[in-house]
Amino acid sequence: MNLVTIFLTGLFTGALTCIAVQGGLLAATIAQRHEQSLQEKTKKTGKALPILSFLAAKLVAYTILGLLLGWFGSFFQLSLTANIILQLAVGIFMLGTAGNLLNIHPLFRYFILQPPRFLTRLVRKESKSKSIMAPAILGAFTVFIPCGATQAMMALAIASGNPLSGAAIMFAFVLGTSPLFFLFGYLATRLGESMQQKFTKVAAYALILLAVFNLNNVLALTGSKVTLESFGKEVYCALSYCENYSAYASSGIPKDIKVLPVDKATITIEETGYNPDNLTVKAGTEVTLNLKNVGGGGCTQAFTVPSLNIQKIVPIGASDKITFTAPTEPGELAFMCSMGMYRGTINVI
Repeated sequence: MNLVTIFLTGLFTGALTCIAVQGGLLAATIAQRHEQSLQEKTKKTGKALPILSFLAAKLVAYTILGLLLGWFGSFFQLSLTANIILQLAVGIFMLGTAGNLLNIHPLFRYFILQPPRFLTRLVRKESKSKSIMAPAILGAFTVFIPCGATQAMMALAIASGNPLSGAAIMFAFVLGTSPLFFLFGYLATRLGESMQQKFTKVAAYALILLAVFNLNNVLALTGSKVTLESFGKEVYCALSYCENYSAYASSGIPKDIKVLPVDKATITIEETGYNPDNLTVKAGTEVTLNLKNVGGGGCTQAFTVPSLNIQKIVPIGASDKITFTAPTEPGELAFMCSMGMYRGTINVI
């Protein structure tokens, strides 16, 4: 996932899955401060300040957590096979979390990681505090009671294998949760149980979509040509008209490719993917690809050719190269980042 997708995940899913637990703790803190102001007959400072304090501390805490998770993941330079297994586990974890939110079966409760009881008691005790710092402390402590979608993002942070990428993932996600979380935190005491259940269902369905997206990336990493993109293209060309569609379907590439095949090429790794993302080579020839990273962080640094079991890590500002022999049969050779999100194609003719 890129950071925009992660931000939208937080915006439309994260807040919904967390409001039942963290929103209740925040509401309790607000109530305690309101009670204190009544007892001391002091001027009300409003509900916005403790909520903002809670969210700011939460953002900082989760960003630090993402940094640590990415750092932890950096110690494990995963092979392509191990990376596929990890991404598959993340997708299954997302589906299991959604199953728990929908109460499909008690089995799905095991997908929710529970913190030690003493930490849970500590967090709940802090929610009853009347201190002005209580909301901020509580916001930081929520790292010990992560919600389902948050746990999935934590798994992605580990999979990134980079401290800065891990921090960016958690920062984008928690920042995305903030607008709706602010609103829901403000209205938490007014939301009925039935309304909260509806929000939970929406969050579960959104999480299922994210899981499908992640599992589709896993398929791409295995080198499979059966992906949502290929299926969509098949359906589109079957319902409408695609030039040389029959030739494409039989050989894997359009019959009239006019691009001259190359045996050497430079691929620039950028923030949004690879440039160029479409090359043509001749079957059976030795091909050298020069890789130059000018700003690609996260998974784009890991240039991967799944079907040839090739993966090369190119940090930002560095250059490297890979050499391989093109397949003897015409077709398409996919390349992508280590998480299958950013992709390109090498046409073998």
